[in-house]
Amino acid sequence: MSDFVFLTNIDDLVDGAMKQADAGGHEFLVARVDGAYFAADARCPHLHGHLAKGTLEGTVVTCPLHHSQFNLTDGAVVRWTDFKGAVKSVAEFARHARPLRVYEVSVEGSELSVGPQKTPPA
Repeated sequence: MSDFVFLTNIDDLVDGAMKQADAGGHEFLVARVDGAYFAADARCPHLHGHLAKGTLEGTVVTCPLHHSQFNLTDGAVVRWTDFKGAVKSVAEFARHARPLRVYEVSVEGSELSVGPQKTPPA
């Protein structure tokens, strides 16, 4: 368990909600979905939007800046952006789609800890 660092109390997170929590100088997004807990980078890997200010539908988080969507179970890109036409082409040229970094979590009592990064999706 030494690879895990305390992140937050589970009592601070209701089901279907997410929030930002900091540990070890790193910003994490923490979410609770159907009683399961997830941890990911707090910032979108594309335009660095604050994901906690986005939306959560099931295990899919949507970036508030350009509406990229990521699955919190593995970090996979569900949708890169909802931009259209030339704007989308320019955005794809400048910033290609990248998965969200997600992390192992551990719950002991009421404490949620974050651990190593999970293997990114292929």
